[in-house]
Parts: sequence; C-alpha cells; structure tokens
Amino acid sequence: MTAECIVRAASVLAEGPVWHDGHLFWVDIERGEIHRLNPSSNARQNWRFPHRIGFAVPTAQGDFILGADAALARLDPRSGQLTPFAQPEFEPAGNRFNDAKCDGLGRLWAGTMAVNETPGCGPLYRVHTDGRNVPVVRKVSISNGLAWSPDGRTLYHVDSPTRRVDAFDVTPTTGNLSNRRTVIQLTHGFPDGMCADASGNLWIALWGGWSVVCHDPLTGRRLAEVQVPVEAVTSCCFGDHDDLWITTASRDLDAEGHSQQPLAGGIFRAKVGVTGFATVPFGETSEAPTL
Repeated sequence: MTAECIVRAASVLAEGPVWHDGHLFWVDIERGEIHRLNPSSNARQNWRFPHRIGFAVPTAQGDFILGADAALARLDPRSGQLTPFAQPEFEPAGNRFNDAKCDGLGRLWAGTMAVNETPGCGPLYRVHTDGRNVPVVRKVSISNGLAWSPDGRTLYHVDSPTRRVDAFDVTPTTGNLSNRRTVIQLTHGFPDGMCADASGNLWIALWGGWSVVCHDPLTGRRLAEVQVPVEAVTSCCFGDHDDLWITTASRDLDAEGHSQQPLAGGIFRAKVGVTGFATVPFGETSEAPTL
C-alpha cells in the first residue's frame, strides 16, 4: 500500500495524530504548534505556544490536555488559553513529554524523554483526572507508541532505541502493569508512534523506515506495509472507515534531503482495508467502539 500526501505541512516534527469529532489533530513538537484539519472542507486551524508540545489529547470536558515541555496543561481551543494542570514531581531537568494516549477508562498514559536524547531519562506515567501522575515504567529512553488490546488488558509500548514493542498485562481497575515481554522486534527503522486496529493488530510508524508496518502482536508476524515517500515516519491513527492518517518529520534533513524528500513533514492518508478504535477522551470511560 502507498500513502497520499493530504497536507503539505512542512512540519519540523509532526507527531501525535488524533482523530476526534470529525477532525484530525496533530502537533509539531519543535515549533510548539497544534494543528486541526477538517478533511471534508480542507479547513485548517492552528495554535502556537512558546513550549515544545509533545501531544494534544482531547478531554471529556471539550478541551485538550497538552504535554508542554515537562508539564501538563489544559488548552481551551476557543480562547487558545493554556492553564497548568499537573507537574510530575521528580521529572529530571531537560526532559519533555513525548507521546501520549488514553486507555478505555479515560486515563492518560504519557511518556517523557531527555531533549538531548540521553538514554534512560524518561518515565512512562499514568495520569488520573485529578492530576495525580504515577510513573509506571522507568528508565525509558524515547517513550513513544502506545496501544491496547481490544479487551484493554494488554498495553503495548515503544521505547524507540530498543527497536522493540513490549507488552504489559494491565489490571483494568488500577492500571497496574505486570509481566513485561517483547512481542515485536524490528530490524529496519525505529518504531515510533503506533495504533491498534479493531482486530488488535498494531500499525507502527518507522522513523528511518519510509513506512508504516502492521504486525500481529500475538505472533510478531508482519501482515502489511504502507509505503511513505518520507524517511522519518513518526506516527499514525485511524480516522473514519479504513483511513490511516500518518505524520512525518523533516527535522534532520539538510538542503539536499529536502530536495530529495519534498513532502517531508507532510500529513498522509492511506486506505488500509481495516478499521480502528474511536479516540477515548481524557476522563471519559468508554468501550472504545470501532470506527
């Protein structure tokens, strides 16, 4: 399969795509931007802040939770105003939030990393609606893709430099993790953001891999591949029907690289023949219905 460029966004580091209320949202981390696209009308809107924005996740109250540098904040999309929400108590200086996503009970799972990518500096946190944040996986280098099995009892998580997708058993009521194991080991490219389809298979964006790959986490077997004309593929999410939305980056390209990859930093879409789960907003309990 191949992906079509829908928005020539020229992002530095587009990440964190989220399909919500008929719109696609994504962030450009290095520029501190949040973008919204209405694919039906091609209307776009963006918000810009003096912080690195690692993610923007919708909430049940109609606003957004942001990873703003190493703090959590709430964004009112109508006014564009940010208000503080939570600050992890023991977060090392020089860290920032990276990828994040909500589970089926509306708890936010958000990871951090060192801005200079020093190994082992970032925990993965479980964040509750009262702002309480609990580090559940420690010594993560670049905390990235998150996804759950259809029954919500298995969490999949990416620490990009390991080239692995690890799985954890989840106790649904508490969110406690146990039984860590590797379910997918990649050899080409580095796993970045990912999402799960309705069958529980994982779609994994490959930084340095020019593609999104689909694997069965129960067997590790590769099932499909979406080719993208950009080397740094950063993340993906399902939209309506069988649309897979894909973000990319241009951060590491020199002038020659930009010439060879003119669509780097763009937003892509591919028809993949399967559907995913609806986004669960922060604070909302849901069975995560398929799209």
